[in-house]
Amino acid sequence: MSWTTPTDLRAQVQRLWDRGDLLRAAVTDAVSWPLRLTLKGPVASDLSDRFEAVRAWVQTIAATPQVRIEWRQWNHRVQGAQQLPASVWLDTLQDALAFIGKARQAQRFVALWQQTQAVQPTLLAWLLRRPLQALELADRWDRMLAVVVWLQADPRPAVYLRQVDIPGVDSKFIEAHRGVLTELLDLALPAEAIERDATGIAQFARRFGFLDKPVRIRFRLLDPLLPSLPGCAGLPDITLDATSFATLVLPVRRVFITENETNFLAFPPVASAIVVFGAGYGWDALARAAWLADCQMFYWGDIDTHGFAILDQLRGHFPTVASLLMDRETLLAHRPHWGEEPDPVRHDLMRLTPEEAAVYDDLRFDRHQPRLRLEQERVDFGWLCDRLARIRRPPAFSSGVI
Repeated sequence: MSWTTPTDLRAQVQRLWDRGDLLRAAVTDAVSWPLRLTLKGPVASDLSDRFEAVRAWVQTIAATPQVRIEWRQWNHRVQGAQQLPASVWLDTLQDALAFIGKARQAQRFVALWQQTQAVQPTLLAWLLRRPLQALELADRWDRMLAVVVWLQADPRPAVYLRQVDIPGVDSKFIEAHRGVLTELLDLALPAEAIERDATGIAQFARRFGFLDKPVRIRFRLLDPLLPSLPGCAGLPDITLDATSFATLVLPVRRVFITENETNFLAFPPVASAIVVFGAGYGWDALARAAWLADCQMFYWGDIDTHGFAILDQLRGHFPTVASLLMDRETLLAHRPHWGEEPDPVRHDLMRLTPEEAAVYDDLRFDRHQPRLRLEQERVDFGWLCDRLARIRRPPAFSSGVI
């Protein structure tokens, strides 16, 4: 027996709530009233076979609050004239909200709508798109609007978030709500106040013209004959902000990039070379150093799918960068040190050389073992030194595997 119950009827209305349709209906004509609910009831044979069950079902449906029932009369040859529910309706939005106990929440959303309509009507589109999220933010909505108003008055303010002076709003509040604020500000600010290339919550400050803490690049001088920076005499391990790194003038011919700090610290001497610690900043910061394009560049990452994906991304900025110790020979020679990659990537990588692509395919298609990874710090140090000894600057450099 699969006749519709009051619980089933409420579930139908709850789905409208969960999609945001009932909240939209509170401020627009998103739903047409009256609303007919799906009702599955007894058939003629049930009156003969399950008469008591049918009568109990009719009583249950009839006792359901807020709904309006349309009845139909059946003339049964055994039971005589019987009235059964033919359809169930909710006549108004108020009935639907009361039916699932959401009247107070809807009233609160209407208040948010009216407040926003009065001070920031351009944000009404966001309320329609995300009504349930707006309801969750109801106790913070005043402050969200205050941030929008502040930036409208002073777009691209060139201050740190800590310097925003809004009652009840601090930098932690803004940081915690960067996703929503991005969507709101994209609607409320003029196009010239938004840097569209800065995407994701990590680039919120840059997108809307705040100052951000400087990205720092850490590197080591691998050649004692390289001139030291002012104030850094005898310090081979140096950290600069990305802007200062971009303006360096060093007689460097080779640049090695490694993701592992131990490898970074232990990297052996190489003439006219530096090694860059790749952790902690994106390639966008490194790409600002145009002088790197005149160097022979090498990337040394883990031999796993993410290592090759990072290499592929790096080549988006420096097309001629070569991989170091990310080849099949190195992989097979270190079989005792193989591990497991937690979450491999599987998509195609278009910037790999044929040799790199072959190793990447072996990894993503599990040809050696499932989720194979050889972490770079597990490669023998002597193997690294031997490979570095083979490096010679070619007349015309092209990307490849070293």
